[in-house]
Amino acid sequence: MEIFQFTKESGTHISKFNSDFIMSKIARTEKPAHIGCVHLDAGGVIGFHQAAIPQLLLVVNGEGEVCGEDKIMHKINTGEAAFWIKNEFHETFTQNGLTAIIIESETLEPASFMTLK
Repeated sequence: MEIFQFTKESGTHISKFNSDFIMSKIARTEKPAHIGCVHLDAGGVIGFHQAAIPQLLLVVNGEGEVCGEDKIMHKINTGEAAFWIKNEFHETFTQNGLTAIIIESETLEPASFMTLK
């Protein structure tokens, strides 16, 4: 498991086309991707399971804990993302609630865009 950042501070200022914003690049896929949003209430859990394909969980609100196969829990906050490779067992838990975007794709390589925590 790897933990990445996609905070405002890790982004790049965009001024093209008279724009003024910060963009934190996340991923580009060469194969189809499944993208979803999960809402975990307080005490919510995505149970310990094996990733069918590479999976990236991007916390957009709240905080929680994630683990890989070693079952050692790591805090994860808004603006951080957990990445699991194909076949890696993993779990997500939150005490107070969190909202996250999940991206799954065979060609997912977040290290090409995001910095490690």
